[in-house]
Amino acid sequence: MTRVQSVSCGTLVVNPAGQLLLCHVTNTAHWDIPKGMQDPGETALEAAMRELQEEAGIAFTPERFDDLGGFAYRSDKRLHLFRVRVGAELTSLAHLACTSFFPHPVSGEPTPETDAFRWADRSDIARLCWPRMGKLLPTLDW
Repeated sequence: MTRVQSVSCGTLVVNPAGQLLLCHVTNTAHWDIPKGMQDPGETALEAAMRELQEEAGIAFTPERFDDLGGFAYRSDKRLHLFRVRVGAELTSLAHLACTSFFPHPVSGEPTPETDAFRWADRSDIARLCWPRMGKLLPTLDW
């Protein structure tokens, strides 16, 4: 029997300095790109756009997204990534906000998936991100 892999879709948001937007994953020591699972009936681009909106509060028109394709990630999951190059519209990250919540593991209170945002240089990625993402991102064209 063939095992079906789920697909996580994400966006590499890149500023003019070549830095990558990262979101801090709440209740962890790690940072990640805005990404999440593709819903049934949703295209990879629609999923990436939705996840960017939910996890960082950012929306761009579809034509701004460059399709980087699919990548091996885990035995049960593939990544489909897009890149958006930004300019002055993201000079400051102060207005970014996560609107996607999960129940806090102890209190059960709604807790945002991400709780901070930063720009990261290519050399910062391995130190900041989860190990798999820390290995993959530096190999990509962003």
